[in-house]
Amino acid sequence: MTDSSPVTPEFQHTVDAVGLACPLPILRAKKALATIASGEVLRVITTDRGAVRDFQAFCRQTGNELLAQVDDVEQVTHYLKRRLKPTP
Repeated sequence: MTDSSPVTPEFQHTVDAVGLACPLPILRAKKALATIASGEVLRVITTDRGAVRDFQAFCRQTGNELLAQVDDVEQVTHYLKRRLKPTP
């Protein structure tokens, strides 16, 4: 028997943005990303449907990697990998 559920990335940190509307989920994620190490993964849980596009644009603009977006009925979970710091 095969499990067809999506595989979610491992994560080290979580931001709960349930019930928050744009731009608050992005702002909370940005603040959290600033405190974690390069290469770590942040999970952000949202209920704002516009956050799907917002996180895609945010990652394109900031260089952080959007690993996955899991859309459940009541919430969307975003997995962002902190960009690697440039080497001197």
